[in-house]
Amino acid sequence: MPNTLTVRFGNEQLQQIIEEAMIYMCACPAQVAKQVQLLRELYAYQRNCVGRGDPRLVEVHERIADSTRHAHAEMEQCLADVLELEGWDKTSLTMPEGLRELRRQFIDNDV
Repeated sequence: MPNTLTVRFGNEQLQQIIEEAMIYMCACPAQVAKQVQLLRELYAYQRNCVGRGDPRLVEVHERIADSTRHAHAEMEQCLADVLELEGWDKTSLTMPEGLRELRRQFIDNDV
């Protein structure tokens, strides 16, 4: 079993997506990015437990880590797909102007 996660988005990139999405009130990409962060924390916790835990429980922690690795890969792919579908800039990870304008219109009409 691999001891590392394959990472498509860096931690700084996830934070950028969260901040950008929240500024423009588009929480869906931010929610997915946050779940990726939480999966990374769970994976790190399980790997730590394997390294220092009771040998009788190693299999438990390895099982959780394995499932987390699979969930992480799926959620990173989901995030990539969402950003592509919404037309985010892949380099700067900024939301497209068209979505920003929709958010502005929504806010203006809601006030």
